[in-house]
Amino acid sequence: MFDAPLRQFKDRVGAPLAIRMSRVSPTLISILALAVGLLATFAAFKGQYLWALALWILNRVLDGLDGLLARLHNGQSDFGGYVDILTDFIVYAALPIGLVAGSPSNEHYLALAFLLASFYVNAASWMYLAAILEKRAAHAPDPSIRPIGQSGQAQTTIVMPAGLIGGFETIVAYGIFLLFPTHIIILFSIFAALVFVTTLQRLLWARKNVDR
Repeated sequence: MFDAPLRQFKDRVGAPLAIRMSRVSPTLISILALAVGLLATFAAFKGQYLWALALWILNRVLDGLDGLLARLHNGQSDFGGYVDILTDFIVYAALPIGLVAGSPSNEHYLALAFLLASFYVNAASWMYLAAILEKRAAHAPDPSIRPIGQSGQAQTTIVMPAGLIGGFETIVAYGIFLLFPTHIIILFSIFAALVFVTTLQRLLWARKNVDR
């Protein structure tokens, strides 16, 4: 929901560092972000929640840096975008699993199943819709989120209609999971419900716009 305006702020803050990293591969940063995310998962599993939170935040910083590096140094590629989203989804799934595996119970596993089911349905909804939009030449850049120093070019490999839950909301939600691990049943359930709402928003958008 807040990804577009926050992306401009993030790029302004990160640009001085990214400019100095011209020789660093964006894909390498994506892999490093994955490693950090898996360390956060292990920390959550071991009950070291503050370490997990710090590593989760570092994972998100690195995730924002890889795309910024690619845009500033003309290193954008479809493969890089593919690796970026794939590593993101690995961490999105692994961290809740780590939390529940470290404190197992039937109720925790049911809440985890509900959360991961919402991710599964949401991923199917936006990935297939992205393919349809690409097929219909609807992958148009959003002029409000142009990358630094460029014009008329989308900032991400895939452009999707905004919804209630996006990247920023996920960062906040996972932070809350790690700060309040004793309440993950209700927290997982609330977040999963909001993800399902986002999927419904996308479905309604597609019904209105795809066949126009």
